[in-house]
Amino acid sequence: MKLTSEQVKQTVNQLGAQVLPDEHPAMPQLNSMFGEHTFFVDEMGLKVLEPTPSLGTDRQSGEVVSLADWGDSDLTRLMAHEPEPTGVVIVFEQVRH
Repeated sequence: MKLTSEQVKQTVNQLGAQVLPDEHPAMPQLNSMFGEHTFFVDEMGLKVLEPTPSLGTDRQSGEVVSLADWGDSDLTRLMAHEPEPTGVVIVFEQVRH
């Protein structure tokens, strides 16, 4: 799922991961491999959010899905694997203007 800037901010705060900017050189390859997403990296690897069903609440949420693990101790090479749901759900707070 592609996130808004506010959703990215909330995800970073809740997940403790870094977002890969759209200008990152790996983005074309990641988009061709995994589709249009907002990608995050942490000490474990590459992650995205997939929408979760709404359970009668107004708030949107997404489950963190792992797509790749680091293949080296320097965290420079990702090894893709089958998407694995992590069980972590990010709940987006509504922003009042």
